Amino acid sequence: MIIQETYELLRSKYNYLFQSTTIEKVVISIPNTMVKLSSGYCGIAKTEIHSFDCSYYNHKKYFGDFSPGKISGQKILDLFNYPENSEILSVVKLAVLNAVSAEIIEKSDYTIIEDKDPIDLIDLSGEKNICIVGAFQSYINKISNTSNKLFVLELNENAFSEEQKKYYVPAERASEIFAVSDIVIITGSTLANNTIDNLLKNIPSLSQTIVVGPTSSIIPDILFKYNVNIIGSTKIMDSEKAFAIISEAGAGFHLFKYCAKKICLINDSKKPIKQ
Repeated sequence: MIIQETYELLRSKYNYLFQSTTIEKVVISIPNTMVKLSSGYCGIAKTEIHSFDCSYYNHKKYFGDFSPGKISGQKILDLFNYPENSEILSVVKLAVLNAVSAEIIEKSDYTIIEDKDPIDLIDLSGEKNICIVGAFQSYINKISNTSNKLFVLELNENAFSEEQKKYYVPAERASEIFAVSDIVIITGSTLANNTIDNLLKNIPSLSQTIVVGPTSSIIPDILFKYNVNIIGSTKIMDSEKAFAIISEAGAGFHLFKYCAKKICLINDSKKPIKQ
């Protein structure tokens, strides 16, 4: 799995960060979870909690090291070594990986383009087949105004307006649509719900693949290995404002308006992008 491979890469190359860094603050909300580490770096992940884990909170009356009220102050190494798990801790782990990655990305030599959205870096001229995984409204609006043919894979048809339903394709047709797609755009929330691995396996190597959203802010090495061309990540500029937004159920576009910037990580081994 991409998340596990990324964690193993981080541990092998940057183990000192796991040994010395603690969780300074965590806010778990809908739709996002955010953490700040003792290093000052922050990470955000989509809160994917499908059912309340009664055994975790109720039947055992859980008061362990990573129960509510005890997560802040813990070493991040202890979080990943903790023997019990839940959907909540999985979300926190992903946010922590994004926070650790934020420090590495800032100090790295990755090819980064700031203040750009990935859609600004792809060629939308001509008549291409473009697939979006998830009803990503801003992308649907922009691509639908071009001469390209748009497909939107989605589990829920009600996520679309009546005008947009002509782009809807049931998610189970993913392999069929990927096979004819020149460009595939995947939301970073697929990292949180563990669907990204299967999606990437089914995308032809010649297709241009983009992963975008705050949850996709992990170091890019493993995603690049699986033929992702561009990763649209998030850099938090004002952590306290970001925490306030997350705690009030804010979305990515709220963060970008008030306290974050978009950054694009470019896979230099793939086909050139539009500059």
